Parts: sequence; structure tokens; C-alpha cells
Amino acid sequence: MSNQARRKLVLGCCLVILLATGASLPNRMFAQTDVTEKSRTRRVSNPASSAPSPTPTPTPAAKEEILQDSDEVVRVETNLTSIFFTAADSSKRFINNLTKEDIRILEDGQTQEIFTFQKNLELPLSIAILIDTSRSEERTLPDEKAAARAFVEAVMRPDKDEAAIVSFTGEVTLEQGFTGNLDRLRRVGGTPPISDTNQMLAGSTAIWDAVWASSNDLLSISADNTRRTIILLTDGENTSGQMKIHEAIERAQKADALIYAVGIGDSYQGGVDEGSLRKITEQTGGRAYFPHNERELRSAFDQIQRDLREQYLVAYSPSNKVRDGSYRRIQIEVVNPELRPQKLKLNYRPGYFAKTADSDLPNRRRPSP
Repeated sequence: MSNQARRKLVLGCCLVILLATGASLPNRMFAQTDVTEKSRTRRVSNPASSAPSPTPTPTPAAKEEILQDSDEVVRVETNLTSIFFTAADSSKRFINNLTKEDIRILEDGQTQEIFTFQKNLELPLSIAILIDTSRSEERTLPDEKAAARAFVEAVMRPDKDEAAIVSFTGEVTLEQGFTGNLDRLRRVGGTPPISDTNQMLAGSTAIWDAVWASSNDLLSISADNTRRTIILLTDGENTSGQMKIHEAIERAQKADALIYAVGIGDSYQGGVDEGSLRKITEQTGGRAYFPHNERELRSAFDQIQRDLREQYLVAYSPSNKVRDGSYRRIQIEVVNPELRPQKLKLNYRPGYFAKTADSDLPNRRRPSP
């Protein structure tokens, strides 16, 4: 029996089981409509509702460049915890010559045995670009979009990286699902203030809804072997939505996503909420930038690109084997005394959520050769 025939048989059996047991598909924040070239948008549903959508969740058609029909579905389980980090000196120069012996890693204060230590300059990227298109961004939006477009064109590598574009006001819109096709990404102009009939949505901003939806509905289904990243372009002034900032942070952490924020806003509209943007980036291992002009804006994107390329990966098997879903705090320290005069700053996510005892193994797709 061919691999394709076996997959169809397995999927058919799964469908019979779902119908027989009455199992429902998980509720998603993006509305359940297909993403096509003529109609690329999906609106946000009510995240507070626990009732599943009556419409079946569509297969992620926008990822056809990444997942081919010949892919095999396999199960993946690992006891390793992986942490990405960058290192820079006091002059903000990246340090790319650290070794496993130069650092130690602690989880909840306990030193962990490092199994893997390597640079990941060639790690594939899955990047979700979130663009605030509310009224408070009208003056700065053209510069934001131009800088984001230049960033995508500079960072994307053919047949390796993928990007998605999300715009948000008082609701969240998927403009383009994950794709490695630069032409598709260039065609996305970003939604202007959305509604002629509901000006309240056009004048409000649901930042944490956008982060939550992108982490839950996009990055959670992105390719397994990628560095998941959110680029958030906003003034940080959240005025509406269902989600709180701590819920957005937790969802991003569970998706293993870095968040980089570019805080830019109109001084006539109240400026930028730097505190919120620093909080969400620090808690996910990213950084926040607050450019004051176009040159600084492009410089911020340049530094984000370097961050994504000049990372280290450290992996360890936690000494705490309890699968209780608890939050585990992580600390990485430089132990080489010869490096201490450089006062290196390590940037990484400060923790993660442990697996639970009853968590199911996820279905993973093996990339085509």
C-alpha cells in the first residue's frame, strides 16, 4: 500500500471516530473561512466563548509551499527543553563565539545538564508580522509597511523561510497565511481602518487579541523545525479586545514564539506605551524598539534580523520530571571568568510551561526531501 493510500485510510478512520464520539474541533480565534487570492481575510471570533465553531476547521491551504502532499504524518516526542538566546557585549555587539563550557543553565534554581549547544544561523524562520492599522497609526503606517516589506525581502530565503501578515484594529484580520512566496507577501498592502459601518472598530485597538490569535491559530501550526517569531508593529495602546496581556504572553510562550515589538505611534494620539511592549517582549525572549524616525525604524528591523540569525540553541532534559503543566523559570549564566569583563547580556525567554501528564502527542509532518 502506498504512503498516500495509508494516509487516506488513517484520516478516514479518524473521521469515523470523530463522528462516532461527537468530538469537536478546537475553537479558534480567526473565523473559519478559507484564505484565497481573492479573499484573504479571516475575522476574529469571540475568544471568550468556549463553544466550538460549527464550521469545520479548514486545512491550512496557505502553507502549501511548506507542507507537500507527499509528507508523512509522524509522531514526535522529546523530553528536551530547548532555549534560544543571543549574547551581546556592553556596546551591543553580537558575540558569536561562545561554547557550551562558557555557560550554565538553571531551571527553578537547579543546574541542568546541557545536551545540545549550537549556533543556529541557518535555522528556518516562521515569522508572523502583526500591523496595527487603527486610527492612531494612520500617520506612521506608510513608513511601518515600507520597513516591514524591506525586512521581509531581506530576511526571507527561498524554500526555507515563511511569513504571514496579520492586521488589526478592534478586530483581527489574517491578510496572508504562512507562505514562502515573496510575491504574495508584497501584494498585501495591510488593511486600512476596516469598517465604514462600525467606526468604533476602526478607532479601537485589540493588540493582545492579535498576539493571542497569531500564536494560537498561526504559529502553533507552523513548521516544526522553525524559529517561531512575531513582529509586532504598534503603539502599544490596547483599547479593546477580549484578551489581557498576560494571556497573550502565555499563549506565545506555549507556542514557543519570540515577540519583537517596534513601538511607533503618533505623538498627537498619545505616543507609545513602552511599558507594555517591553513586558511582552522580555517575557517571550524578544526585544522592544522605539524608533523616532525612518532611519531608526529601519535600524530596528536590521537588528531584529541579526537577532534571528545569530542565536544559540541550548537544550537539556529537565531534572524535574513531573508533568504538571507548571511554569518553570530559566536562567542562563556566563561562568567563564575570562568573559565576565565583557559584561555580556544574554537575551532569552525566562521560562516555559511543562507538559501535562495527559497531554496528547502532537501530529507532526516530516518535511519532503
